Amino acid sequence: MKYKIDYSADSLIVVINPRTLFTKVGVYNNKNLVFLKKIKHKEDDLHKFSKLEDQTEYRTDVILKELKENDIDFEKIRVIISRGGLLQPVKSGVYLVDDKVKQDLMNSVQGTDIVNLGGLISGSMVASFPNANAFIADPVVVDEYDEIAKITGLPEIKRRSIFHALNQKYIAGRYAKSIDKEYKDLNLIVAHMGTGITVGAHKKGCVIDSNMGYDGDGPFSPVRAGSLPTGDLIRLCFSGKYTEEELLRKVSVEGGLYAHFGTYSGIEIDRRVTEGDKEATLVFEAMAYQISKTIGSMFVVLEGTVDAIIITGPLANSTWLVRKIVEKVEKIAPVSIYPGSDDIKTLALKGLAVLHGDEDVKKY
Repeated sequence: MKYKIDYSADSLIVVINPRTLFTKVGVYNNKNLVFLKKIKHKEDDLHKFSKLEDQTEYRTDVILKELKENDIDFEKIRVIISRGGLLQPVKSGVYLVDDKVKQDLMNSVQGTDIVNLGGLISGSMVASFPNANAFIADPVVVDEYDEIAKITGLPEIKRRSIFHALNQKYIAGRYAKSIDKEYKDLNLIVAHMGTGITVGAHKKGCVIDSNMGYDGDGPFSPVRAGSLPTGDLIRLCFSGKYTEEELLRKVSVEGGLYAHFGTYSGIEIDRRVTEGDKEATLVFEAMAYQISKTIGSMFVVLEGTVDAIIITGPLANSTWLVRKIVEKVEKIAPVSIYPGSDDIKTLALKGLAVLHGDEDVKKY
């Protein structure tokens, strides 16, 4: 549906991107960034909340205070937009944040993660902006999988589509534009390398398969444990050493580089590698090895027809890591590198499309 918004030249778009220890806030007038702030949160303040989603009111208040102190005119704000969280599976697009969205994010219907706070904060902030509506764009649960990709060897368990939909699709579109082609006409493999790592098979504009980096599938990352030998994991579950909650944390937020080195920072490990740290070099190369294996698996998903491999995300700033991957996959297809991940700008462009009536808004 076209969502009716009264547009004027001075209309503002507020973009929210919550991360573990900070919330990034951007304000745009059309394509012009007029305010950007990385609001850091004290760990002691966050530890007061038993679950991530309970931080909604606290972070909302901090953001509103920051906007007021920087003279952002609340009446000119027409759109508040954020990344979507772990909702039920949806198609790619922009969604209105309604009561159902907020309810499912608060109840963690597909899991709890910092990404859930985006829609909750956006939905909460609407009350302070008299002329605004709240939206989420390309949630991590965008599901365009072929049905065959969901089948596992246990009928009780299906593979779920949880990946970096927002950045993967945006970068895929940028690449297509750079070669004067349409995204919907290309077959691409896109590897997003950030705190989590997901590799998607993009077939003619749809992501028909990917690894589910959030919950233990595919390469390990700075915080994810990645795929593990199932039997060993089951035995660890019943060892009596860990609670269910502790094991879930080990898999999703305390695995990967953090488990090996006690740091979430890929930049730190990259520095250790360049300084000759042998253990860091071995583990970092193992991560590159696993990313390359996953890229290779998507070559099969796309039946050997791949126009390009795209490597993106914050870890793509590591020339050492990227080189190790390229060495293994460059025979599959040409490789393009898009370092970093500007979710603030990507979301702002989505919000602008809604504001101008160029984007159909979907109902969850």
